[in-house]
Amino acid sequence: MEQFSAAGNGLVVRAPAKINLSLLVAGRRADGFHEIETLMAKVDLYDELLFERGEKDGIELICRGPHWAPQGADNLVYRACEALFEAAGAKMPVRVTLTKNVPAASGLGGASSDAAAAMLGLDRFAGMGASAADIGEIACRLGSDIAFFLGGPLAFCTGRGEKIREIEEKFSFRAILALPDVSVSTKRVYGNYEHDQVLYDRLSGRINGLIAKNKFDSVAAMCANMLEKSCLELHRELSELKSHLEALGVGSVCLSGSGSAMFCMVAIADRDTERYQSMLRESFDCESLIVNSNRW
Repeated sequence: MEQFSAAGNGLVVRAPAKINLSLLVAGRRADGFHEIETLMAKVDLYDELLFERGEKDGIELICRGPHWAPQGADNLVYRACEALFEAAGAKMPVRVTLTKNVPAASGLGGASSDAAAAMLGLDRFAGMGASAADIGEIACRLGSDIAFFLGGPLAFCTGRGEKIREIEEKFSFRAILALPDVSVSTKRVYGNYEHDQVLYDRLSGRINGLIAKNKFDSVAAMCANMLEKSCLELHRELSELKSHLEALGVGSVCLSGSGSAMFCMVAIADRDTERYQSMLRESFDCESLIVNSNRW
């Protein structure tokens, strides 16, 4: 599936979710944010944005789909479009319909991906000719993860997540994605986080060594997420679910971002994948999907 496709006189833009194959916290910065190192990969689970000519001045945002999204200026899609118009010094009536398939507050980067797709889509739909530098500057200003979604499917991200080192090597994978009905506050998870410098030093050295050798599967197998302890302390139900899932024999279950989504890597040809997915649904009433690495 491609990122852009025509829809009559409109334009459909797909905004993929991501998983964190690793997520390390290097410590707290002077500005109060935490310095992180994370290997992120896009997956083939998408929100969709439909751009159409509006019937009234300004930006009209319509949100629909199975998952909630904030309305109006509280939505990053609206703010991203507004910021791009301001940077270009131009405006046109535009209606954006956001179909939310990626749950919010789940560690899958849905809102950040939506914002990136909004800028790329609006630039193309309105023929604005915005530069990559202008879009990148807006992305860094609006949110830490947005810059990642402007590039390729796999990247090593540092700083607050906004410093992107794209990885050209392909990494094909399949994963079972568990989507518990739990909203996790990233702010609370970071607030509850207690830094372990020794653990960071040990994991960082090993992960950077594996990335240098393009051994991304080995990185994923480590399930190294230094926010996991904090998240599971705040949400005991997620801790119990993780333990139960691993007891099923599906393999190591990893938290994505600050949670609540979890994933388990499986062999692409594994015939038991759908059976594992059914067990998640039937045994734990937990929504689950089989996702693959995204191509773009």
